[in-house]
Amino acid sequence: MTTVLRADSDVDRQVWPGIAHVPAGVKSTVAAPVADFLFRRAVGRLPVRVLMDDGSLIGGGTAESPLMTIRRPADFAARVGESGLIGFGEAYMAGDWDADDLTAVLEVFATRMASLIPRSLQRLRGLYVPKPPRAERNTTKNTRSNISRHYDLSNDLFELFLDETMTYSSALFARPGTNDDGESLADAQRRKIDRLLDRAGVGNGSRVLEIGTGWGELAIRAAERGATVRSVTLSTEQQELAGKRISEAGCAERVQVDLLDYRSVDGEYDAVVSVEMIEAVGHQYWGTYFETIDRLLAPGGRVAIQAITMPHDRMLATRNTYTWVHKYIFPGGFLPSIRAIEEVTEKQTRLRVRERLSMGDHYARTLERWDETFRAHARETADLGFDSVFGRMWHFYLCYSAAGFRSGYLDVQQIVLDRREDR
Repeated sequence: MTTVLRADSDVDRQVWPGIAHVPAGVKSTVAAPVADFLFRRAVGRLPVRVLMDDGSLIGGGTAESPLMTIRRPADFAARVGESGLIGFGEAYMAGDWDADDLTAVLEVFATRMASLIPRSLQRLRGLYVPKPPRAERNTTKNTRSNISRHYDLSNDLFELFLDETMTYSSALFARPGTNDDGESLADAQRRKIDRLLDRAGVGNGSRVLEIGTGWGELAIRAAERGATVRSVTLSTEQQELAGKRISEAGCAERVQVDLLDYRSVDGEYDAVVSVEMIEAVGHQYWGTYFETIDRLLAPGGRVAIQAITMPHDRMLATRNTYTWVHKYIFPGGFLPSIRAIEEVTEKQTRLRVRERLSMGDHYARTLERWDETFRAHARETADLGFDSVFGRMWHFYLCYSAAGFRSGYLDVQQIVLDRREDR
């Protein structure tokens, strides 16, 4: 287990420099009043209420609209002025603002994401918004570090809020409603995995490649069907726990888990399955990702991937943008659009998309379940060495993601591909 922070009430100034210090340079001083003006202008047209520290209420919402409380407006404006949406997230981490229903507040902003900033100012985006650092580009040299920063935080941490299957991707509920008719998250995760394996044609004797091991549940279920599985990951923590879980399930003879970049995989496989791994590839390497799958797929084989997607126009507008999620959660990550996947596979491979299933509502509910469980284990999180800033950061991440799916800004798809000449 990797201990990241001591669990106390103080902000660690070395680990959280952007949180411990409110921006006070020339940029933030000049930009803070502009940020305050633009924020007030934006919320005035949104169905949200904003309670200021002086007791005044702004925003275009009604009594039923979600409530955002700004506790330190000057600090909030300074952070947003300095870093835009990164500063918006950092302001929440610092406690400059709060919300009883954080997902509902963030959903309001996500629904209008493309129009929050006036069109005239959007032309200046390239001058103001930071670009992703080259050190986080997913080259073979950098990718393992990017993966480690998230997935090697601590197996104990992930065990606190994931279900017994240790599956860290969207579930597939029988009905993705608020109560889900009492269906367990574990059962919904197994349904998701089984559908992917079915669509990939995995059965007795199948040779399966899994790109992105997670904590081993998919490999176990494939092996229980009689398949032979090779699974690759770049997370040492995941490799260790996945190997343990695979052995305990009695599947060690059928499953091999390698600490290996997907680009270095060799062999031939009847099925290639990859769950929410393309998001970590980086748009510069989507072609390489699908070319690798094409190279490894046996004649007549099938590919089943699960991918978080975003609208194509927003993907194009943001592909060179450094975001709060990059800085604090998934360095080097980027979400594709369905159109991008289809274009890359058509131009650079023999693979073709044959089937898609949209599951955005299911991911919103999955994230809500994770957040409920994470908040219920706040004391245990602190006992692991994660401080209150981390707790607010993780809560913001889970709610921010759920809001994206609730609003329709994000979707998640199960996508089946096979080769052109196989039809």
